Amino acid sequence: MKPYRWVIILFLSLFLLSCAKARTYSLYLRYQPSKEFPSLQQKIGSTLGIVPFKDERLDPLYIGIHTPLQGVSSYFKSEPFPLEKAIMDSLVEVLSRQGAKTVPVSNWDGRPESLKNMETDSILMIEIKKFWTEGRAVTFKTNVKTSIHFVIHLGVKKEGKVFSRSVAVDKEMAVFSLAPEKVEQTINEILTDIFDNFFSDPY
Repeated sequence: MKPYRWVIILFLSLFLLSCAKARTYSLYLRYQPSKEFPSLQQKIGSTLGIVPFKDERLDPLYIGIHTPLQGVSSYFKSEPFPLEKAIMDSLVEVLSRQGAKTVPVSNWDGRPESLKNMETDSILMIEIKKFWTEGRAVTFKTNVKTSIHFVIHLGVKKEGKVFSRSVAVDKEMAVFSLAPEKVEQTINEILTDIFDNFFSDPY
């Protein structure tokens, strides 16, 4: 093949890559507890108020990115969307199965003094500081790092206190090929670790 044909092929390849659009994968996020919490209702009461969770990340649209050796990057987003809804819906489902009645609360100032005016036994609010998975392909493998950071606030009326806990988890792994299903599995495993530990000993 003549040299100029290689130039044309290379030019066309680069052109096609530049025209390709990034693909977005939806990951079904779900907290699936690995244990029971027999003392949970005793600690938080029978009614738990849920304040809308706060996603404080700079870019709330995506929860991760996969950068291959060649071609355009792929992005990940939560299902349900947005992220705070995915986490809240999953927690409400689990808490209901644990016997706690959850009630939506539109606003809470986070102060212990305001707990006595609440109509619930306890109140829960979560700040999402970081929630990101990044996969970068290198020769023969893809390095993946997942970082999740929550600040969990639990106000308990009978104690007259607000218990706050900062939880940060980083998980790294190397895989031959990064599939969205693997990212989903990893994130859900981290969510299980975080919330299993929290509900086992909320304060």
